[in-house]
Amino acid sequence: MYLGKKIVVVMPAYNAAKTVTKTVEEVHQQGIVDEIIIVDDRSRDNTVAVASALPGVRVHAHEKNTGYGGNQKTCYRLALEAGADIVIMVHPDYQYTPKLIPALASMIANDLHPCVLASRILGGYSLQGGMPTWKYVANRFLTAAENILLGAKLSEYHTGYRAFSKEVLQTLNLKNNSDDFVFDNQMLAQILWHGFTIGEVSCPTKYFKEASSINFRRSVKYGFGCLNVGLKFRLAKLGLAKPKIFFT
Repeated sequence: MYLGKKIVVVMPAYNAAKTVTKTVEEVHQQGIVDEIIIVDDRSRDNTVAVASALPGVRVHAHEKNTGYGGNQKTCYRLALEAGADIVIMVHPDYQYTPKLIPALASMIANDLHPCVLASRILGGYSLQGGMPTWKYVANRFLTAAENILLGAKLSEYHTGYRAFSKEVLQTLNLKNNSDDFVFDNQMLAQILWHGFTIGEVSCPTKYFKEASSINFRRSVKYGFGCLNVGLKFRLAKLGLAKPKIFFT
């Protein structure tokens, strides 16, 4: 608990057997997390067995692979069913440090922002932390374009480390979002569409062999998907379209 708020950490897992233990241990060390929910998206390794043996963890295993977005839909549904007031998504590949959980939770619990992102760009250390140059350049280009289209001023839209208030998750129509990686971008666009504010904290960048990362081809698809989300948002604001992700 933090300021009377129930904190639930969700982890969308896929082939994370080598890193999930270290990630969960560090989550517990923060001392404010009430429940950890790991949703395994039909991993090809023994993620489910490793995660199930960890203390204080609830594991939900998909019967078939649903994709990164589909996994998150299950994560947030289970968190709300568990009575969460604040939901924090942490990847179990240990690319993002759980040590930022108190900072993310405090910004929501103190009513500063209902959504908080852990930005790899703030602070300017992303390249030193191992982010590939081509990913950094793509990140900066897409973020600049999306800030224009969405009318926001975020340092990045592509971090996988996020915290949400219960009210945000209850408001968004997540079922109409993609089951692929662009789900993350659609979710942020929906948050801005509904008038919620988004805060950011600086997050160290860590790239290593076991950390998950999409390949160049899927990154290109994701990039065009992000631009498409931004265009739909702008057209909707102009009254020229009614995309399903914004209108239910």
